[in-house]
Amino acid sequence: MAEENKKKPNPIDIHVGSRIRLRRNMLGMSQEKLGENLGITFQQIQKYEKGTNRVGASRLQAIASILGVPVAFFFEDAPGQEAVGNRGFAEDASMASAVEFCGSPEGLQLNRAFVKIADVKVRRKVIELVKALSTDEVD
Repeated sequence: MAEENKKKPNPIDIHVGSRIRLRRNMLGMSQEKLGENLGITFQQIQKYEKGTNRVGASRLQAIASILGVPVAFFFEDAPGQEAVGNRGFAEDASMASAVEFCGSPEGLQLNRAFVKIADVKVRRKVIELVKALSTDEVD
């Protein structure tokens, strides 16, 4: 039985890896570029992102620094966590939904294009357009 568990990635390792991938994609950074910054191969980054290889504490700290997030970012909404009263930015299901959307190909494209719009008035008009096109009531 211990042999079977070694072959299957730990759910926390999978979650941390998916959060690394999410943040890296949000920044438009390649696996190769992240690997270069860490002094490792892109294949090692792939293994981290799949949860196949566990990320050590010092390496996770370095990844957090390169990706511009606190280490806690990688553990937000991790499996097995109980709902905690004060969870900062990971407070509710709408935040989880937003993170999931930003991790999708469409969300990434929209996010990257939106942040390149310099004119605040144009950004507001884009938001109004998206709200008008949506089927649900959006605040």
